[in-house]
Amino acid sequence: MFNFLIAPDFPPQHFTGWHLLNTLLQRASNTPIHLLTPSSAAEQNELIARNQVDMIYANPFDAAHLIREKGFLAVTKPSANSDEMVIATAKSAYIQKMSDLRPGMKIAITKNYDIKLIGLRLLEAVNLTENDLEWLELPSFQAVARMILRREVDAGFFVASAYHSLSRLTLEQLHTVIESHIRDITHVILIAPQHKDKIPLFQQIFIKMRSILAGERICSELNMQAGFEELTQEDAEFMIDLMDTLLD
Repeated sequence: MFNFLIAPDFPPQHFTGWHLLNTLLQRASNTPIHLLTPSSAAEQNELIARNQVDMIYANPFDAAHLIREKGFLAVTKPSANSDEMVIATAKSAYIQKMSDLRPGMKIAITKNYDIKLIGLRLLEAVNLTENDLEWLELPSFQAVARMILRREVDAGFFVASAYHSLSRLTLEQLHTVIESHIRDITHVILIAPQHKDKIPLFQQIFIKMRSILAGERICSELNMQAGFEELTQEDAEFMIDLMDTLLD
């Protein structure tokens, strides 16, 4: 069985889309593919550590580890769908702009470390560092939103796509303090090194997906209307270098 793992940070409403994509991949590649949808980063990391992942839709931070330490290889990435982040507060909160953030405030986050890195870079503009703030780690972006609306935290960090996928009622009660526009950081699809020979096959399937009716529907379900494009190993390394810059 060929295992395809989806990073656990996707919005719940995309669950059906991933299963539809997996069905399409099985038929187009004539490969029995088992979809793995871990509920947490810890569960994902355990599956990776046990070498039970053959292909993965990974966030940029995990991609760096997978490529440089596990030998995973680049396959494809969503087109025009970069990983941006949002810092948000309650609409009625005191915080309405970056300069309103103060040392000692409590920030809700998830285990998406790439998003935290981008957020910390944005906070540098108002002279705040990681140690200036109190951090509350939660299991999902929905939980982050709930804590903000209950006023149990001062602000929250979100993957932009997850933030904009929150319910209309929730978004009406939230205020976007800032949204990043880095563009070069994105989730990617990688394949384990023992399946190197399958890269051309899967690249072709992903890239041509929007040309068939079922594929167009799947891209819409996943909020990836522009479909997928080829990801070269050089492109992946460039993104990792950018992540390293954020770490520095």
